[in-house]
Amino acid sequence: MNVLLCSIKTLKGLYDISGVEVGQHFYWQIGSFQVHAQVLITSWVVIAILLGSAIIAVRNPQTIPTDGQNFFEYVLEFIRDVSKTQIGEEYGPWVPFIGTMFLFIFVSNWSGALLPWKIIQLPHGELAAPTNDINTTVALALLTSIAYFYAGLTKKGLGYFGKYIQPTPILLPINILEDFTKPLSLSFRLFGNILADELVVVVLVSLVPLVVPIPVMFLGLFTSGIQALIFATLAAAYIGESMEGHH
Repeated sequence: MNVLLCSIKTLKGLYDISGVEVGQHFYWQIGSFQVHAQVLITSWVVIAILLGSAIIAVRNPQTIPTDGQNFFEYVLEFIRDVSKTQIGEEYGPWVPFIGTMFLFIFVSNWSGALLPWKIIQLPHGELAAPTNDINTTVALALLTSIAYFYAGLTKKGLGYFGKYIQPTPILLPINILEDFTKPLSLSFRLFGNILADELVVVVLVSLVPLVVPIPVMFLGLFTSGIQALIFATLAAAYIGESMEGHH
């Protein structure tokens, strides 16, 4: 009973995270629902960039690949390698999911540094990278949780839940809590790093607007790419773990 109550409190805490706000925000009122417009606008821009790139990549493939085609093939091969390394031989069906996570987070992170969001004036708040908002990172983390539960149940059926009493039933509470803390760590790691990077750049630009912020911005681009890779790698590792059982 205590474990169940603890798990319910953890889930409630994860749900309450969506109410966290840093500064002012711009909302759309659609019926009785209040929609976070800033995140939707920037997410649509990122999705449009990804869809446009995908259309360009598959529009006219060549037998002798061009530089652009080589680049897209390299990205695909990189995502396949990450998926295969973490999931194993059954990685194939999960390449689209891992690739979507990696590319969306990567482009979102970089959009915060490269796109001039600040020139677009809003009635309240300002535009920023989608991953600069806790709502986005929690949603991505919950999708990852659903994915690895689905992978485990598809592979093992109800026998998947046997992992909670391995290697000993004494660890049942810890094994249950582990599955609820995974999305928490995923969401807070990504949100915290991206928010901190953008805040540092804003502060430095306000203090020393010409020279100092430039190397920090380049460091931010590198860190943003690393964060996307970490998230995708952990998502693939969780899926592989659920399919293989307890390690």
